[in-house]
Amino acid sequence: MRLKLVCVGQKMPGWVSDGYQEYARRFSPDMPLELIETALAPRGKNPDIPRLIQKEGDAQLAALARTDRVIALEVEGKAWSTEKLAAQLEGWQMDGRDVAFLVGGPDGLAPDCRTRADHLWSLSSLTLPHPLVRILLAEQLYRAWSITRNHPYHRA
Repeated sequence: MRLKLVCVGQKMPGWVSDGYQEYARRFSPDMPLELIETALAPRGKNPDIPRLIQKEGDAQLAALARTDRVIALEVEGKAWSTEKLAAQLEGWQMDGRDVAFLVGGPDGLAPDCRTRADHLWSLSSLTLPHPLVRILLAEQLYRAWSITRNHPYHRA
């Protein structure tokens, strides 16, 4: 099973890439964490934001396989504890499908992405900057994985 982060935005600052890579490299080969970056639609003067969000969403959906289990990161989604995420991860492993996490751009996630999702998950009721979400998500997935393997990283 692969874990895929499908994120809007390319050319992130070094601290974002470094933070993500710090956790991605820790995963075992039997459950790799893969980052798929899709282009942020250019925002000019007086942009049509709904159209741009839809364009970004179309690119994210195109990056998915038909069989992927899809988790959309949404403020309105359900909050999961780290332990709940670990239990979800174990269940997903039994299912065997790849799991794709959709992270929208600065204006949010496209409605079609929410519709395609099997789950809507909220990391926080706070609005988080989309570059930071990929680091938080990578860390939490690694933490959940470490719980499933009785690895000492998680000390709760």
